[in-house]
Amino acid sequence: MSFQTTAYEGTREEQYNTVLSQLKGLIYDEPNAIANMANASALLNVFLTDINWVGFYIYDGKELVLGPFQGLPACIRIGIGRGVCGTSAEQRRTIRVENVNEFPGHIACDEATKSEIVVPIVKNGELFGVLDIDSPHLSRFDQADQEFLEQFVEILSAQL
Repeated sequence: MSFQTTAYEGTREEQYNTVLSQLKGLIYDEPNAIANMANASALLNVFLTDINWVGFYIYDGKELVLGPFQGLPACIRIGIGRGVCGTSAEQRRTIRVENVNEFPGHIACDEATKSEIVVPIVKNGELFGVLDIDSPHLSRFDQADQEFLEQFVEILSAQL
């Protein structure tokens, strides 16, 4: 399969739908979770603007462990309940942080990060991991981003 970058045109919703279609094509019939997460993080890195890190942390039964990502080297292990990623994993809900400096216990892997969104990945009722996206801009992520990323994770989790 050959992936071709595209100009994401149209409304924001149309652009999101294009990315969701691209994700489906990238992971179709591929059973390897690492390969699928690697392509998913690359796809989001190409599509999303004003971000400085996008990737996955995988739950190993005790803590979150760094998985495929795009960006600077990152924290390798995050305890459940620690920082934005660990809190999202513990609560199994998406967390949007407008200003990471105001989030109690925020873990600063990259000092340039100002805002963050973390979407938990739950498969068959069990925590698989989280999708983590950082931005060097305050309030980068809104409700539309959250809804899109939750759909993105739902599609991806079917192939993990």
